[in-house]
Amino acid sequence: MNTVTSTAVLQRPKLLTPILIGGFAAGLFDHLMAVHTFGWGVSRGVASGLLGKAAFQGGMGTWTLGLVLQFFIAISAAAIYCLASLRLRFLRDNWLVCGLFYGIAVYLVMNLIVLPLSAFPFPVGPFKVSTLIQGLLVHMILIGLPISFSLRRFSS
Repeated sequence: MNTVTSTAVLQRPKLLTPILIGGFAAGLFDHLMAVHTFGWGVSRGVASGLLGKAAFQGGMGTWTLGLVLQFFIAISAAAIYCLASLRLRFLRDNWLVCGLFYGIAVYLVMNLIVLPLSAFPFPVGPFKVSTLIQGLLVHMILIGLPISFSLRRFSS
């Protein structure tokens, strides 16, 4: 390993910690808000993205699958944000504004791309204005901000 390569490795920020902490926090906050809004069966609803209507008849295994999927999605969102910050330094420097906008982006991707392509058995839209506002605020504050803050706080 030459000196240029070793210097580049030392200067590269460590992203595993902010990805895991930000993703876990976002997943936890999102799950708690979903349970508050829709009840304890929400994990089966998440699992229905893979299993379709059969997920609602499933037991604890299906519920656990939904919970794992929820955290997988949140950690994936955190990984995308943190990896993008390697090229886009402003994501780390302006974490508050970027986190809020990233929450909006996550909401739009989930509702306009992921849900329509999944096996989720219910129509996704049209939205009521109150539901849209609640979804945007939840994603901005409980998903975007924990991810952006964890990058700011835990990357070196």
